[in-house]
Amino acid sequence: MRDNESFGNRVNPSLQNTITQETAAAPIAATIDATPTGVRGGVISQALALLALGHLTVDLYSSAVPTLQPLLTERFSLSLAQSGLLSGVFMLASAVMQLPFGVLCDRLNSRLFTVLTPLGAGFFLSSLPAAIGFKSLLLLVALGGMGVAAFHPQSTTQAASVSKARRGLGVALFFSSGMLGFGLGPAYFSLITTQMGFEWLFLGMTPAIVVSAILLARLPAPSRREPSEIVGFDSHVPRAARGPLALHYALVVLRSVVQLGLGQFLTLYLYKERGFTFAQASFTLTLFFLSATAGALVGGNLADRLGGKRVVVASMIGSVPFLWLFLATQGWVSLLSLFAGGLILLLTIPVNVVMAQRLVPSKAGTITAVMMGFAWGMVGITCIPLIGWLADRVGLETVLWGVVTTPLVGFLLAMRLPAESRSPGRAD
Repeated sequence: MRDNESFGNRVNPSLQNTITQETAAAPIAATIDATPTGVRGGVISQALALLALGHLTVDLYSSAVPTLQPLLTERFSLSLAQSGLLSGVFMLASAVMQLPFGVLCDRLNSRLFTVLTPLGAGFFLSSLPAAIGFKSLLLLVALGGMGVAAFHPQSTTQAASVSKARRGLGVALFFSSGMLGFGLGPAYFSLITTQMGFEWLFLGMTPAIVVSAILLARLPAPSRREPSEIVGFDSHVPRAARGPLALHYALVVLRSVVQLGLGQFLTLYLYKERGFTFAQASFTLTLFFLSATAGALVGGNLADRLGGKRVVVASMIGSVPFLWLFLATQGWVSLLSLFAGGLILLLTIPVNVVMAQRLVPSKAGTITAVMMGFAWGMVGITCIPLIGWLADRVGLETVLWGVVTTPLVGFLLAMRLPAESRSPGRAD
């Protein structure tokens, strides 16, 4: 297959008859079009724009628990162990639970997963002041987290579907909107609580109410599927797809170790070991989050033009020198290296998901959940506590050197990804 074919057509040729035309890349500030398709002629369609708006809103609430931890600890007199349990419950509910919700969305194929979940996440996570104790606080956090989890499989699958030939770019725009929401969340919740008080946090659900109403009124239903395409609650995956899927999952886990490791410990490292003020450390973390947003957007576009495997391989090997440089230098060189390393590493965020969906298109929701929430959640539950445990014993900077070297293992795995002209999803 020619190198200049679009990423959307590379992996599963059986889907080529559904693609009507190749299109040019759309800029992030493209015009909104009323047609229900995805990215065409430099225009972001209404459907893709609505899905991106929903993703921005849901992930705005994804940052609520970590942002509000100091206030929750003070208000409910939480111990450090209880604070850790609270974070663990939210990670379990918002990330790991994406897997069963992915199975449900494959079975039901309903737009209600996308329409109602911003409201669910916003309502429960903005109602934390109503908790009367630690148990009720855990319940509200779990219910809000499940709202976050239920949104992602169906909406990501629909974003890929409406993007047609430019599937890589469409999913990249969708992912970037979520990361933007996650980055805006701390400022949003801090503004409400500092200006009005923690008791007024319930006002934070306002965007969720508005966006769910817009989605209910305007978001089209997912494309209809033939009865033979609707899968039940089974775990069967075509034999030829199992190896590539395992490689993609491993690559997502390795990337998440770096992304979550830096996201969790970056401010602590800069504040305690480099002498940054809290404001300077927070700014640097924001810079890293922005690199993720830019990386996801650029990665999908590059994958459409160059092919997904090339982007994954280049990302894994290309990010390490910049992340090393971040730890080895000071000042603006260090900050720019962090941004560059994060951008290159996170090019693969939409790419792994789209390539994996193409392997088993009949289970796109389940595959999305595995590659997004389940992988992310398992890293958060297992690897992040391990990083903290090791840092107590050998020093945080030493552990971070190991963390940022992890993509070299991913490079070796990425080289084993099959050529994208193959169609493993059809084999058994």
